[in-house]
Amino acid sequence: AEDACGGTMRGSSGIISSPNFPNEYHNNADCTWTIVAEPGDTISLIFTDFQMEEKYDYLEIEGSEPPTIGLSGMNIPPPVISNKNWLRLHFVTDSNHRYRGFSAHYQVKKAIDFKSRGFKLFPGKDNSNKFSILNEGGIKQASNLCPDPGEPENGKRIGSDFSLGATVQFSCDEDYVLQGSKSITCQRIAEVFAAWSDHRPVCKVKTCGSNLQGPGGTFSSPNFPFQYDSNAQCVWVITAINTNKVIQINFEEFDLEIGYDTLTIGDGGEVGDPKTVLQVLTGSFVPDLIVSMSNQMWLHLQTDESVGSIGFKVNYKEIEKESCGDPGTPLYGIREGDGFSNRDVLRFECQFGFELIGEKSIICQENNQWSANIPICIFPCLSNFTAPMGTVLSPDYPEGYGNNLNCIWTIISDPGSRIHLSFNDFDLESQFDFLAVKDGDSVDSPIIGTFTGAEVPSHLTSNGHILRLEFQADHSMSGRGFNITYNTFGHNECPDPGVPINARRFGDNFQLGSSISVICEEGFIKTQGTETITCMLMDGKVMWSGPIPKCGAPCGGHFSSPSGVILSPGWPGYYKDSLNCEWVIEAEPGHSIKITFERFQTELNYDVLEVHDGPNLLSPLLGSYNGTQVPQFLFSSSNFMYLLFTTDNSRSNNGFKIHYESVTVNTYSCLDPGIPVHGHRYGHDFSIGSTVSFSCDPGYRLSHEEPLLCEKNHWWSHPLPTCDALCGGDVRGPSGTILSPGYPDLYPNSLNCTWTVDVTHGKG
Repeated sequence: AEDACGGTMRGSSGIISSPNFPNEYHNNADCTWTIVAEPGDTISLIFTDFQMEEKYDYLEIEGSEPPTIGLSGMNIPPPVISNKNWLRLHFVTDSNHRYRGFSAHYQVKKAIDFKSRGFKLFPGKDNSNKFSILNEGGIKQASNLCPDPGEPENGKRIGSDFSLGATVQFSCDEDYVLQGSKSITCQRIAEVFAAWSDHRPVCKVKTCGSNLQGPGGTFSSPNFPFQYDSNAQCVWVITAINTNKVIQINFEEFDLEIGYDTLTIGDGGEVGDPKTVLQVLTGSFVPDLIVSMSNQMWLHLQTDESVGSIGFKVNYKEIEKESCGDPGTPLYGIREGDGFSNRDVLRFECQFGFELIGEKSIICQENNQWSANIPICIFPCLSNFTAPMGTVLSPDYPEGYGNNLNCIWTIISDPGSRIHLSFNDFDLESQFDFLAVKDGDSVDSPIIGTFTGAEVPSHLTSNGHILRLEFQADHSMSGRGFNITYNTFGHNECPDPGVPINARRFGDNFQLGSSISVICEEGFIKTQGTETITCMLMDGKVMWSGPIPKCGAPCGGHFSSPSGVILSPGWPGYYKDSLNCEWVIEAEPGHSIKITFERFQTELNYDVLEVHDGPNLLSPLLGSYNGTQVPQFLFSSSNFMYLLFTTDNSRSNNGFKIHYESVTVNTYSCLDPGIPVHGHRYGHDFSIGSTVSFSCDPGYRLSHEEPLLCEKNHWWSHPLPTCDALCGGDVRGPSGTILSPGYPDLYPNSLNCTWTVDVTHGKG
């Protein structure tokens, strides 16, 4: 869609750009794009670039609320969300003045996705005007007056003149953040109709965020690295201590629900002002660096009502004025130049054997932003290797190799030597994408092995001095790809076995008679081979005495050491489908077991970790966890703890990393009982005879109200209560919150819930 002037777009996502983007568009253009989704689905449109001749060149959007939106000028518009299963974009330019135009990312949201969380009902809040963010400001008017833009809820409008050329301003009440333009002007678009220059803004209650100061630091989205909150309005303002410096940020991690959850970044301290917007980010692609023009920068996170993602982690620091910051050097790349000030240029090239994708040079622009991200260096799809050792990577590894590939790599060593392949990582679309390894340089050479799926093959050794690798990918879906290292070796030595992933190797001599040992990292066990292998002569060939050892995270086990780590199978990669893994942790008699969750991310509702207070499945349940919602830690009441991890037959995730340790019970107190998810604890005295009590966030109900008593046996009188969103009930009081069952996770099927709201007699 980059160069085409219009068309019909189908599919779950894509990009629509003005003709010739990012170069100047043509004069007298008249282009229409239609995005079509399935009935019941909606479409979001996020603009990443927008530059047009004010009033004379414009983009008209139909299919949202209001029915027609007119956009023009140099400010990036706010996201547009359809209220139908289609959006139509109509781009019109006049006969003079040309600019960059626009680029927008669209994302289809399936109707079923809206079910995911249910919704909150707030007393006194009018939910009838759900899309008030998109007001009547863009509807065509055949007059010299713009329609009344109204006033934002929890805010006010200054100005009542709606004639051509008039400007009105908006502000929000305290603790509310303005979303949209602070001021809008009534103007004539394309000499046809009168319309406001932007939508009426809305005032959203600020739910999180903070004011931060230099010289540097780190902050993250709520709950990171677990799922952020829905319906969030978070604002961070970063201020440099030195007023002569500017703010630079970079993202360690970034993943928002694409098209529906956004992070807007602006210059200065006027939060929400479109004229100061530097970037609007969604999905998982972000610039390497973002730099402010002044000594302040604001960030505004907005999330919708449905399931989100892990969010982001940001590093910030003060840097010199008129600078874009150090963007780094590409992996497998070389950089020329070390100046980062305005108008400085950096040039890039790749190491031998790699191909540069992206810009060969980038310039620090006057707005303190680099003209592009640094390029990447990828492995080409057709190449010969003659070096004694090297690496073969699938295209774009590890981001996914794409479709319709037919790659051939040939490794040529000296006559009389052999070649050894070590498979460090391997993930292809099972049964449709293949890697074939042939013992020779022609298409008819004997096949040593053919591999597909996610199982990492064993090491391979050629019989001759040439190996041919043929990689084929079909027209749909792709995996992570592969990372293969090779080395050549003579007749009186064994191939370099490499260092297995998740392990340490001892020994660097591979001559006949030498041995090496491999020890797995904490939490991993040997999944192939023995701890020690020896280079020896077998059947006339010099080879290792056994397969090269590999280490992996096991599916279950019995642990009795004082402390350790439990990992989901496949860690740090994704776990597999259809698992049923059991772990038993055993401490010395008289001790308790504490587990701490470092990372946890499973498929919501379907891949579940159960934790039991005892040695088996029949022991009392401490908790059942899925998605990203887990407590910080859990304790057993005896010297046993049992964990059961079950997964279904579709979709997987990163899984979990859990630390466990044996702890002794204090003679005069109980262990910390923890705090319920979505709840609060009152009392910090855990000595014998003391009590602690709990409450829940609005809309949740305690599973039992009775306080916990620390008894003489050093155990609490009953397990930690939970805060649950229940199906129905009686609600009393002047105000409150009602949550759908299970909120914020998916609500169950086949529900029929009734809530009765009872207020003081005579009140409504």
